[in-house]
Amino acid sequence: MTKFNIHKPDDKLRQAIIDKIDNLNKPKGSLGRLEELALQICLIEQTLSPTLHNPCHLLFGADHGIEREGVSVSPREITWQQMINFTRGGGGVNMFCRQHGFKLRITDVGVDYDLGMYPDIINRKIANGTGNFLYEPAMSLEQYQQALNVGAEMADACFNEGSDIICIGEMGIANTSPSSIWMSIFGNIPLEECVGAGAGLDNEGIRHKYEILNKAVENFKSSGLDCSNTENIIRYFGGFEMVAAIGAMLRAAECHLIIMVDGFIMTACALAASRLYPDIVDYMIFGHSGDEGGHARMLSLLNAKPLLSLGLRLGEGTGALCSFPIIDSAVRMITEMNNFQNANITKYF
Repeated sequence: MTKFNIHKPDDKLRQAIIDKIDNLNKPKGSLGRLEELALQICLIEQTLSPTLHNPCHLLFGADHGIEREGVSVSPREITWQQMINFTRGGGGVNMFCRQHGFKLRITDVGVDYDLGMYPDIINRKIANGTGNFLYEPAMSLEQYQQALNVGAEMADACFNEGSDIICIGEMGIANTSPSSIWMSIFGNIPLEECVGAGAGLDNEGIRHKYEILNKAVENFKSSGLDCSNTENIIRYFGGFEMVAAIGAMLRAAECHLIIMVDGFIMTACALAASRLYPDIVDYMIFGHSGDEGGHARMLSLLNAKPLLSLGLRLGEGTGALCSFPIIDSAVRMITEMNNFQNANITKYF
């Protein structure tokens, strides 16, 4: 398996960064979370003058075998239809990428449809969707490795173009199901407390979804696999787009890029990535607390402090993209504000 070299950012600049922030011409601590963000970003980039060059948004698409069990109100074909829509600029993710100047990379990791005629979709298809994890692992070890490598490849592409920051999103009908299971297993939370409405299930639909997922977890525990092994948990339930997102997060941290984390699905990927490499969390900025049941609880598992709470649950990376102006403000604060000495203002604390 691919190994990633991920460690906490070097702390040697911490005091110098704090001193620079505290000497900006403002009351100490008066810019709150912006000051915390600036400190985090400076440590990630290992500089007193951080930048946000060439922001990049990675969107991975794939289908899920578990969708066949009626765990989502949306039909499978929505995945490929939305992937095509993204190439035409018509999705929520397109609008926010345009607004905030992000380059959008759309990658097919396992959509159950031939998207080869669309040159704006990068073809890295592993299979036409994962296996149905009610009966079998969603993917083999080889497929798991392939999905990780696709994600790492896309993060490398951003890094090689001079990007300092990446955002990651997904398109995959039924991917709240593996996310709920990961939340339950990695967070040691009863599954029933992790299963929500997804794209809009009613109470009966939620109950059916829980019963299917609970049975799938029971089958996993009796499969003969090492159920305490993080990679087994990820590959047994995960989607190709989710594992690719994990691969992108891991490579981004290795390259000291800022990682913007979106909603329920991407937070589940962040949680899984943190179980592989705990230090990755120091590279993550959590964009928002979404409207899906359980998202706030999953954020708490990561000790994450999301920037926004707007009732969002679209996915695609849209909530994280909405938070970008706040990140930009934190960087502008530490790089553009004057200090007391240069501004000829008495430092009064």
